[in-house]
Amino acid sequence: MSLKSIICLVEEPGGAKGADLVSLGNYTIEVVFGNITNTIKLIKSLIAHSGNDPKAQSHYKECLALIGGESGSFGDIIDTQKHFEVRDYYGVSTSASSVIANIEYCISGEDPEDPPYPDKSNLPRYARFIEQVVDIILVISNFLKQE
Repeated sequence: MSLKSIICLVEEPGGAKGADLVSLGNYTIEVVFGNITNTIKLIKSLIAHSGNDPKAQSHYKECLALIGGESGSFGDIIDTQKHFEVRDYYGVSTSASSVIANIEYCISGEDPEDPPYPDKSNLPRYARFIEQVVDIILVISNFLKQE
């Protein structure tokens, strides 16, 4: 299922025929988990291939901590899944928002005064996709809070 399909299912009245929001939420969390895993692999490869560029090394190592660490997006999506399983949709919102915050810190930097690293790799594209799918999780959890 593509991102566009998920959005249509969530936004279109009656569009989720045969797919309840809980199942859709679980599926969407799995999509994010898989994409975070692929992003971690990409970052490790970028670290290995950044050679003698200390700025690239520093940037990618910071991104690995922000995305791949237990206190990063990887740990946050696991927490999101745990909250979702027990129907704690406020916890889902908090954990999912942390996924996005860590991704943003990786791409844009933690300090607004510092310019972001001029990353020409696929990392920004991977990161934006994760953010978009996490936004869908937030929409689903908001719908479920109302039930």
